[in-house]
Amino acid sequence: MGNIYSNENKFLQNLKLAEGGNIEKSNSLGYCYFNGIGTTKDEEKAFRWGGQNSLGYCYFNGIGTTKDKEKAFRWFLKSAESGNSYGQNSLEKSGGGDNDGQNNLGNCYFNGIGTTKDGEKAFQWFLKSSEGGDSDGQNNLGNCYFNGIGTTKDEEKAFQWYLKSAEGGNCHAQTLLENYNKIKKTKDEEKIFLRYLKSAEEGNTDGQNKLGYCYLLGIGTIKDDVKAFRWYIKSAEGGNSGGQYCLANCYLYGIGTTEDEKKAIRWYLKSSQKEIKLNKI
Repeated sequence: MGNIYSNENKFLQNLKLAEGGNIEKSNSLGYCYFNGIGTTKDEEKAFRWGGQNSLGYCYFNGIGTTKDKEKAFRWFLKSAESGNSYGQNSLEKSGGGDNDGQNNLGNCYFNGIGTTKDGEKAFQWFLKSSEGGDSDGQNNLGNCYFNGIGTTKDEEKAFQWYLKSAEGGNCHAQTLLENYNKIKKTKDEEKIFLRYLKSAEEGNTDGQNKLGYCYLLGIGTIKDDVKAFRWYIKSAEGGNSGGQYCLANCYLYGIGTTEDEKKAIRWYLKSSQKEIKLNKI
């Protein structure tokens, strides 16, 4: 019951101050009407008392008024340009700063909502929003850098902004960050594979053994047991103890070849003899 009375008191205080011309409380009052905090939910009153960004949101979604994307754009523009520390208090969330309005304006330019599409202007407003700490703006800025929208394509900067957005709790950025890390890992693995391939083709027995391992597990390439087996043979016949051991495993478990216990034992012995010689040295 205490929470109900507390909410009612907050609502009445906001109402009194809003009616007296207090912009901050006017915006908060719109938020109360929209969410039914301390009063009955009323979208039309929320529309009347909402701040600039809130009005843009109302026009965009047709909350308490008729949908009008051009008016939505104009109010987002006012909110973004105003510097009003309470312009952000949209009907989705409360708090200081007009960063949410800047992000909304960026979306308008990006999608051509109520205005002409303009990637560069979208980028600039997403940047302003991001620098102010808005996680949605940071996610959108990451998209701009990743796809080269309104700016030069830069995957490293995209990653940095996705990271900031994800840390701010943006679920879209968290998903994109996971995908980005997977792509980055794949690219790194491809580089490793190509390095071992070059080394193996040059006759390096250690490179041949590691290339066999890449084929065996599908690191930087498609998994292929037969190719793994072939490279292990080259490495083993070149005297590489690691290649000999891996080749023995192939014969023992039938990896890329027919199971052959006798050949497995023979290669295990060669591998161990090599190890013994090295230990003696």
